[in-house]
Amino acid sequence: MKFFKYIFLVFYRIWFYILVALPILFLLPFLLISISREQWYPYFFKLARFWAKFILIGMGFNYKIKREEIPNPKASYMFVANHTSMTDIMLMLTAVKNPFVFVGKKELAKIPLFGFFYKRTCILVDRSSAKSRQAVFLRAQRRLQQGLSICIFPEGGVPDESVVLDSFKDGAFRMAINQQIPIVPMTFYDNKKRFSFSFFSGSPGKMRVKIHNFFSTSGLTIDDTKDLNHKVRTLLLEDLSKDQKLLN
Repeated sequence: MKFFKYIFLVFYRIWFYILVALPILFLLPFLLISISREQWYPYFFKLARFWAKFILIGMGFNYKIKREEIPNPKASYMFVANHTSMTDIMLMLTAVKNPFVFVGKKELAKIPLFGFFYKRTCILVDRSSAKSRQAVFLRAQRRLQQGLSICIFPEGGVPDESVVLDSFKDGAFRMAINQQIPIVPMTFYDNKKRFSFSFFSGSPGKMRVKIHNFFSTSGLTIDDTKDLNHKVRTLLLEDLSKDQKLLN
C-alpha cells in the first residue's frame, strides 16, 4: 500500500511543476509585454493571479478565504503571512486582490521559466548581504510610491516542519513603519499539510487562509519595530495553535 502511495506522491509532485509551467507557456507573449514596463505591473499581477488559481484548482486544493477586514483597493499595504510551502505564493496571489510585489530570496530566481519572471517582477534579497538588504528598502519604497503593496514572509524562509511558527525578521515591520502603511497579517492553516517541501508529501483538500484585522503604523517610529513584530507574530502563533487544538 505504501508503494502505491509513494508512486502517487511522485506523480502528484511532477503534476505540480507541469501546472506551474503550462500557463506561463500559454501566456508567454502577454507576460513578456506586461513586464516590459514597470508601470504595467498591475497587468502582470492579474495574469499572475490567474496562474496561481490555475495551479491551486489543478492540484485539487479547495481554497477558502476568510476576511476580518478588506483592503482598500486604492491603498498600499504590507502583507505578511506564515511560510510553510511552495504553494504559499499561489495562495497569497489568490487571496489578495491589491497588486503587490513579493520580497523574496534570490535563490528562487534559479528555477527554470518561473525564475525568469520572478527576478524581473519581485524584489530579490540576499540576506547575507547588508548592501542587498538596504537595496530592498529603496526598491520597495519606489514600488509603494507607485501605489503598489509589498508582501513579505517575515520568517525569512520555510522553517523545519516541526516548527509551528519561526521567529520573525524585522524588515517587514521596519519598512511598514518607515512608509506608514498598515500591516495585513494572514494565516495559512493547511499549506504545510497540502504540499510541503518534503518530497513524499501532499494531497488534495482544503486550503484555508484568514486575513486578520490590520495593524496601523500611523504615528509609530522605528523604535516600535520590535513591539510591532511581537504583536503580529503572537497573533499568528495563537491562531495557528488554536487551529491545531481544534483539529486534534
